[in-house]
Amino acid sequence: MGNNPGKILFSIDLEEFDIPGEYGLDLPLQTKLEVSLRGMQALEALMDRYQVRGTLFTTAFWAQHYPDYVRRLSERHEIASHTFYHNRFEAADLARSREVLTAITGKEVTGLRMPLMQEIDTTAVAAAGYTYDSSLHPTWLPGRYNHLKASRTLYAREDLWILPASVTPLLRLPVFWLMLKNMPISLYKLLCRRILIKDGYIVLYVHPWEFTDLSTYPLPSLIKRKDGGKLLSKLEALFAYFSKVGCTFETHASFIKSRTGVPQAIPSESHY
Repeated sequence: MGNNPGKILFSIDLEEFDIPGEYGLDLPLQTKLEVSLRGMQALEALMDRYQVRGTLFTTAFWAQHYPDYVRRLSERHEIASHTFYHNRFEAADLARSREVLTAITGKEVTGLRMPLMQEIDTTAVAAAGYTYDSSLHPTWLPGRYNHLKASRTLYAREDLWILPASVTPLLRLPVFWLMLKNMPISLYKLLCRRILIKDGYIVLYVHPWEFTDLSTYPLPSLIKRKDGGKLLSKLEALFAYFSKVGCTFETHASFIKSRTGVPQAIPSESHY
């Protein structure tokens, strides 16, 4: 990566653990909340060890149950919105979640990521007071979305900055949470390196519940094959690699602020 190793934009979708509901198991509310709390605490300790500053896309509902903890997290990390609830959404949730998170943290909330990377009207996002949206995954994920023609990198759309999750150049291979979980770490590092060389930064995301014991839940092996401490060790190896090659960790908001100070460096669309 030469003299410019690049920026790591590590993000966490801090939400209720409701994915078992997609496979027929409706968990008690307290379990949904506590599983993510345990996972977030494990992630926080690892991030502190490697001096990782990240962006936590947090549902307002989860934050309302742990306001003191979210406030403390906001002292080091950026708190952004993951709307109000993870498993349901209405347009009013855009402004409502931002207001709740701002009240809890005492800090301005400028970023949004929709649950499941759902598409959202960017005009409505800007009207709700956000300055950037990180809901775009510019790849093809069967059964979810097909954004192979979307921009891969940061661009402006009307009054909003769009910061997509990272994919590799040309083939658009994703490096999201399922790839970190299931791909050999050596190959995952290689994909990350290619993105960093091409783009100068990389946007990664995980969920706290992944870093807990998922063995008792009716989830596909693709989701729970590597979980808890094993996955945490894999993430630690990735953090160690980034640190060794000289990459720096940055929040989404601070990265966008630094880039938008040099408008000519940001194309309106960048497909490859």
